[in-house]
Amino acid sequence: MARRALKLASLAAAASGIYLYGNKFLDPNDFGVVRVGRAIATTAVITYDYLTSLRSVPYGSEEYDFLKSQVHLRSAERLRELCCANRGTFIKVGQHLGALDYLLPEEYTRTLKVLHNQAPQSTRQEIEQVIREDLGKEIKELFVSFEDTPLGAASLAQVHKAVLQDGRTVAVKIQHPKVQAQSSKDILLMEVLLLVVKQIFPDFEFMWLVEEAKKNLPLELDFLNEGRNAEKVAHMLKNFDFLKVPRIYWELSTRRVLLMEFMEGGQVNDRAYMERNGINVNEISRNLGKLYSEMIFVNGFVHCDPHPGNVLVKKCPASGKAHIILLDHGLYQVLSESFRMDYCHLWQALIKADMKRVQKYSRQLGAGDLYPLFACMLTARSWESVNRGIDRSPVSASEDVEIRSNAAAYLPQITQLLNNVPRQMLLLLKTNDLLRGIESALHTRASASSFLNMSRCCIRAVSTYQRSKSHSLYRRAQISLTEALSLWQINLYELFLWLKGSQLGNWVIALLSRMHHSMY
Repeated sequence: MARRALKLASLAAAASGIYLYGNKFLDPNDFGVVRVGRAIATTAVITYDYLTSLRSVPYGSEEYDFLKSQVHLRSAERLRELCCANRGTFIKVGQHLGALDYLLPEEYTRTLKVLHNQAPQSTRQEIEQVIREDLGKEIKELFVSFEDTPLGAASLAQVHKAVLQDGRTVAVKIQHPKVQAQSSKDILLMEVLLLVVKQIFPDFEFMWLVEEAKKNLPLELDFLNEGRNAEKVAHMLKNFDFLKVPRIYWELSTRRVLLMEFMEGGQVNDRAYMERNGINVNEISRNLGKLYSEMIFVNGFVHCDPHPGNVLVKKCPASGKAHIILLDHGLYQVLSESFRMDYCHLWQALIKADMKRVQKYSRQLGAGDLYPLFACMLTARSWESVNRGIDRSPVSASEDVEIRSNAAAYLPQITQLLNNVPRQMLLLLKTNDLLRGIESALHTRASASSFLNMSRCCIRAVSTYQRSKSHSLYRRAQISLTEALSLWQINLYELFLWLKGSQLGNWVIALLSRMHHSMY
């Protein structure tokens, strides 16, 4: 079997070469031999490790689980080294995998998370070249000052602080010069290698990852598209006065250069920063939940990269209010109306612990007989908690360990589900996991307020949809009344929870208790 793996890896190299030379749209000379060889070698070594390390150990034994964890860790480290060496698209895909907490083995997610902090930096000469080619001017002609050290570097671009000739302080996002040319070839290479690995491990279902990269990378590499997304979401969520989205300066923006209003703050998972600056952690968590519930359930236009570097918080000195600053608008998911309605109904069922409706809407979203696993993946809760009601109790440490262990134990079923569900679901799962990571860092995970906000948005979204499909004035009025009553019930329940947790509530409960005892 091991020999077969190495033979297939060699065939992959040959097949890649033949395909590239035969494809008139690709120039094989741009596909570096070292870059391709490194990817093939890493894939072959990882495959060989899985085949040989677990071959002579009884499946399901403690020794098997221990050895499998060690293989996972070694393989994740090799994959991380490959991503860092090949950079660009490889880092982007590695970051995506690292964000899939509760869906992939912890050894992979923990190891690949560091890729957010290990993105490459372009040199000053490369930056000057991109600006010269796209804007037709030198840096000194455009800016009074331009900081050489980037504020942040990501897989596809880096951001510099600068001051324009008119005195405006701006953030300048500049694409790494080689990413555009390499991205399509990198995806092709990944596709070939994944197909080869699938021949060896039939349960290995990761083609969805390549399909997502094919669809999303061209959009992320177009900074004009990112600017349009930023303006759209700012307008869409204009009623949230706590949300700040940097203004785009279109006159100095191109597909590879994006000029934005400069905004700064602490990362949204930095609890210590919030405490130092007098920012209410629970309020930030609650407001972040409101933003994403509105985007997902009501508008169907979702910012899908809310890792802490893209979500900042800052207290306004004038008003004393805490603002959430949303950055990096390259990756959005547009949800179809039918998908959004099914997703709303599913979350309503999960919050109410209505198992019949959980099964119904999970199946409609492609989960099939794996609907219990799908419910656990969506909520990052155990099946027992899902049955009991995910809003009834917080996530315990033992439950969190159980969920993470299940990600390794049920990996074939999880990858099968990821292949079967609508493509729209994939980025939502990643977004859910990133948001859960923020809540865990702030110690606000699975709070009642987050589920109440989700419920409100689901009710509003479903009611709006039903009104749009009704031609009867009486029926529309009936829908609006039902909506108002449902929202009123949530508000009443929220008031009850507030009283229960407040000093005033404790005083009222104590008074009523004394009155009760005095009567008897």
